[in-house]
Amino acid sequence: MYRILVINPGSTSTKLAIFEDENEVLRDTIRHSAEDLKDFEKITDQYEFRKKVILDFVERAGYSIKSFSAVVGRGGLVRPIPSGTYEVDELMLQELREGKYGEHASNLGALIANELAKEAGVKAYIVDPVVVDEMEDKARLSGHPDFVRKSIFHALNQKAMARRAAQELGKSYEEVNLVVAHMGGGISIGAHRKGRVVDVNNALDGDGPFTPERSGTLPMTQLIDLCYSGKFGLDEVKKRIKGRGGLVAYLGTNDAMEVQERIRKGDKEAEQVYRAMAFQIGKWIGKMAMALEEGVDAIVLTGGLAYDEEFLVKWIKEMVSFIAPVLVYPGGDEERALAMGVLRVLRGEEKAKRYSEVVGSGD
Repeated sequence: MYRILVINPGSTSTKLAIFEDENEVLRDTIRHSAEDLKDFEKITDQYEFRKKVILDFVERAGYSIKSFSAVVGRGGLVRPIPSGTYEVDELMLQELREGKYGEHASNLGALIANELAKEAGVKAYIVDPVVVDEMEDKARLSGHPDFVRKSIFHALNQKAMARRAAQELGKSYEEVNLVVAHMGGGISIGAHRKGRVVDVNNALDGDGPFTPERSGTLPMTQLIDLCYSGKFGLDEVKKRIKGRGGLVAYLGTNDAMEVQERIRKGDKEAEQVYRAMAFQIGKWIGKMAMALEEGVDAIVLTGGLAYDEEFLVKWIKEMVSFIAPVLVYPGGDEERALAMGVLRVLRGEEKAKRYSEVVGSGD
């Protein structure tokens, strides 16, 4: 039996879980208020605070750190890397401490996992961080050499749900072609060809369909005109694209459940905007189906918005079901996905990668 400690730091919470093989034996989400975090200037300054939260969780659960077979942290902002489970090594730690490729609370996952794993005498891992990059070279070309399309998406949940879909189809992930749409505050839609995401929208920066709070891909000349209108500074324009776009811009809320209730009460504007979001998601699913360049075994809808069978899922199904069967897996269990990535390595079903070997020591 393998016992795995899972650490998933978010901006205002730390999600923790303990797995024994495939079985989740304990889970908790510790919320952090603005007051808790106000004295920390940088994400890495939260290290000791977050570590104590995790050690308290383990102690309350009645476990010794030395009883774990492995510790896994949510992968942070590292360099673009292929999908997989990675051993935490010194180069990864150094770049995460420096915030070399960006600062995010998930950077703490590997840092804390590494120290706890040392205490336990086991290895620390990360699994499928958001910077997983398996895009084909032809998918990177944007139309101008000054602009390069990037792979930044919900890799952890997309990969986990793709494996689940493959299992349901009676095949391995490496045998199927899937389009996976993760639908939450951000929406990423990936073309999974036989185990690799060969094309995907950059969900972090707002590429793709509009979302509850992101504007998605906008009409280019109108965006240029807005930038040079003199009415808005850089920060304001960025907020219109990410944070104050999508449902927030049209309807004043990023809460899809509120929008659904407004539709039930006869709000025609809410229905029009919500339908338009479904329409854009459907268009991008079609786009990624074509990027596969061969048959599509299934379309997978996942993420928090996939709970909405009444409106969003129904509308998307009506639009894209002619392409392939649509499988719906609501939510996204990142803690299980992290644990299962490590379990495959511990069982010898998959070989762990070493970050420094994959990226090399230079830029």
